[in-house]
Amino acid sequence: MTTSSPILVALDFATAAQALDCARTLSPKDCRIKIGKELFTQSGPQLVESIQDLGFEVFLDLKFHDIPNTVAAAVDAAARLGVWMVNVHASGGRKMMTAAREALEKHQKRPLLIAVTILTSLSDEELFEIGYMAGAGTMVEHLAALTQSCGLDGVVSSAQEAGVLRNNLGQDFKLITPGIRLPESTKDDQTRILTPEAAIAAGANYLVVGRPITRSPDPAAALAHIIERIAAS
Repeated sequence: MTTSSPILVALDFATAAQALDCARTLSPKDCRIKIGKELFTQSGPQLVESIQDLGFEVFLDLKFHDIPNTVAAAVDAAARLGVWMVNVHASGGRKMMTAAREALEKHQKRPLLIAVTILTSLSDEELFEIGYMAGAGTMVEHLAALTQSCGLDGVVSSAQEAGVLRNNLGQDFKLITPGIRLPESTKDDQTRILTPEAAIAAGANYLVVGRPITRSPDPAAALAHIIERIAAS
């Protein structure tokens, strides 16, 4: 089922049973589903297919980062699995991102291909520590421009950078923003965060929301509350 909702619910669970239990409380008309590394490593392609069988479009969030041929083969496998969106790391460079894009061109129904810029858990101090000579905002702008020049569909960045990226890269380039929190939510391990309505106002197309929904006693009600906040803003 195709939905117009901007919400991508991150099923960050340890087991397929937990993930499916949560997904069954939600409706494909209200959200898409993000499956990340832990869940995919534990449960594999079968879990992706089970989520799709419930009617959800799937964002396979494995952040591929390897030599070009390996990444091209990986995104091709994701396309054959039927996912709606797949991602790579922009820091893998031009050759890697171009190879990934070219691998998807043969698919009649290809997934969106996006690149991760700078993880929202990283502060400027941590970036300097690992050798980046600029802070998060500057690096996100640089990597997003590189991603667009390679012909990818969009990037993952923090919502705090969405406004600048929208101005720099135009209306057609997709912006996917994790680190979404409600005012009453804890930050957990995220550093650069924003509320759902602020992220949409800044130019984000899709919002990755995990714990504020999945840890709620009523995930469907929590999702509905976020959608209502966006609609009212």
